[in-house]
Amino acid sequence: MGDNCCSTQLIDGAGVLNVEGLEHFVKTVRLVECGLSYVVVSIMGPQSSGKSTLLNHLFRTNFREMDALRGRVQTTKGIWIAKCLDIEPCTIVIDLEGTDGRERGEDDTVFEKQSALFALAISDVVLVNIWCHDIGREHASNKPLLRTVFQVMLRLFSPRKTTLLFVIRDKTKTPLEYLEPILREDIQKIWDTVSKTQAHKSLPLHDFFNVEVVALPSYEEKKEQFKEQVAQLRQRFFNSVAPGGLAGDRGGVVPASAFSFSVQKIWKTIRENKDLDLPAHKVMVATVRCEEIANEKLSSLTSNKQWLELVEAVRSGPVPGFGKTVSSILDSFFEEYDREAVFFDEGVRTSKRHQLESKALHLVKPAFQAMLGHLRSKALASFKIDLQQSLKKGVGFAVYVRNCSQSAMLEFDQGFKDVSIKQADWDSHKVREKLSRDIEAHISSVRDAKLSELVADFENRLAEALTEPMESLFDAAEGDTWASIRRLYKSETKKALLDLSASLSEFELDQETFNKIMGDLKDFSRNFVEKKAREEAGKVLIRMKDRFSTIFKYDKDSMPRVWTGKEDVRIITKDARAAALNLLSVMAAIRLDDKTDNIEKILNSSLLDSQASIEKSIKPSADPLASATWPEITSKNTLISPAQCKLIWKQFNSEIEYAVIQAVSAQESHRRSNNWLPPLWAIAAIIILGFDEFMMLLRNPAYAFLIFTLTMTVLALWKQLDIAGEFRHGVSFERVANFFTSLNSSIFLCCCSTSVATREF
Repeated sequence: MGDNCCSTQLIDGAGVLNVEGLEHFVKTVRLVECGLSYVVVSIMGPQSSGKSTLLNHLFRTNFREMDALRGRVQTTKGIWIAKCLDIEPCTIVIDLEGTDGRERGEDDTVFEKQSALFALAISDVVLVNIWCHDIGREHASNKPLLRTVFQVMLRLFSPRKTTLLFVIRDKTKTPLEYLEPILREDIQKIWDTVSKTQAHKSLPLHDFFNVEVVALPSYEEKKEQFKEQVAQLRQRFFNSVAPGGLAGDRGGVVPASAFSFSVQKIWKTIRENKDLDLPAHKVMVATVRCEEIANEKLSSLTSNKQWLELVEAVRSGPVPGFGKTVSSILDSFFEEYDREAVFFDEGVRTSKRHQLESKALHLVKPAFQAMLGHLRSKALASFKIDLQQSLKKGVGFAVYVRNCSQSAMLEFDQGFKDVSIKQADWDSHKVREKLSRDIEAHISSVRDAKLSELVADFENRLAEALTEPMESLFDAAEGDTWASIRRLYKSETKKALLDLSASLSEFELDQETFNKIMGDLKDFSRNFVEKKAREEAGKVLIRMKDRFSTIFKYDKDSMPRVWTGKEDVRIITKDARAAALNLLSVMAAIRLDDKTDNIEKILNSSLLDSQASIEKSIKPSADPLASATWPEITSKNTLISPAQCKLIWKQFNSEIEYAVIQAVSAQESHRRSNNWLPPLWAIAAIIILGFDEFMMLLRNPAYAFLIFTLTMTVLALWKQLDIAGEFRHGVSFERVANFFTSLNSSIFLCCCSTSVATREF
């Protein structure tokens, strides 16, 4: 990349400025033509931190990059300059030699100070390359270098507005919004501690520097993501000199024609200054080396056989002595770190040890949490078993729940003591709360099941207590039926509520729950009565026919009626229909509220009075039964509407008509069978007209005897053959044939008897 970027070494490793190369660069990139519209961007940071790689991807330059396969060695020597490609305005990039390089030795930090000061002095934007894990550390992230450079720059140069763009490399999972405030606070502290001249003493940091922070992922591990985010950062350098841009607040910019002279002058001033004194390089060395030792120990911990076996065991279940075992393992690795890092700077060594402890504890925390999970599961299982066994002993639900809960929580607390790791201050608060919630959930589930079972039992009892009595009352429905049902309903409900209240005492329910359960049972009782009434109302036609049949076919002594002709069928029918209509009025509505109504009166006036029925047919609009509701009866309490009553009554009359006709027919048959004598006028006529014949019979006794014998024979045949009974139900061919067969036999016997009697006579 960057074939036309004209990359040139500006200053060599010995600090010699390449004047000829600088002039050639300015001429080649035609910098003079830019006037004031150009930007200088430089980068500083530790050696092998990927500065050149970042510049090449960001600005399409061709600075030499480190080959990681050959080891981490110095790549950029001195200071290099190049032109960015395809960015407007013209952007000049300066790549500085990395700080903290082993090639210059521990104490040779003069060039580092000089190059850093040079970058700040000539650049509009300075990229400060830092490692993500260095944020928050005192002797890292080029902080000592920045402190000295700030101080010397204020003394040597007129301050200019420079943008410090901190590039956080190899960003971890920590969000940028957490890292940026720490970094800004550190920069502010550096500025506050810098010795300033009297003229600059009261001026704030933002008068001299704009501080920007970005973060990039690891180039080696997340190359594509790295390139994508670098491409986004590149967009910020387009038109960067505009107001609000990265270099938009700069002041006292040098014209492009004087750029070469300005660079030479600044570098000469820096080289001649002898007061650039940074902290000893051993701090930086201690930082790197202690970091390496800590990483080695952490890596050893992750592959430690004892630790891996412990992790595997934790996956299967709780491990006795977990806390002591983990504490022992951690102690051994921390002690190894202390032995190897004992000769390094104490501050750096302590800081890195804290980081090692933090990372190690972060590594073991999942296993610790898994152990807490096992403890919670075990305590919950024990609670469930104990509660189940306790409830089998008898009543006292709330007492058993309380005792079992305390036992389970105590078991968890004792288990946590065995799990605790001495190097960590972790507590079991969240897991303990989760256990408490699980126990409460199980208690609630068991309580609900027990309460549901208890309430269902009382509902069944109440239903059994109401069912048969209600059926009996509806069977014998009379005017006081609903009063009896109300007494039954109130009595059984009150008894059930008292028993339920006594049973609920063992649950120690809150008043609201107690009232709800009691109210639900009370509602169930009323709903059951209403439901049962609706079921019985569906059988009203059958009950009406049964009621009619009972009154019509049986007398007051419950004896079957024999229709002899003396009974008044019309009155009996009217009484039976009235009784059936009374039953219909009882079943027409639910009357649990003890309110009066006129249903019976309406039905009687509308259905029993034939004349009224005729009038209704003439004036249908005045028919009180042409409605869907009863007066003073709500639709909820209506079992049979007026219109339905009318239809049921019509069907009832059609179905009882046959029984009435049968009764009338029976009376007629009985009347005919018992009325064998002729009328009185016929008897008188026979006496008057047959007087002579009668006198002849008196004069001739033999004729009288013969007539007497024939008469007795005919009567005997009439009684013996039961002629009236045979033809009571009509005449058929079969009945006639049977009659003549019997008649022949009877005549034969009568003839034999007559012959015998005649001979004797």
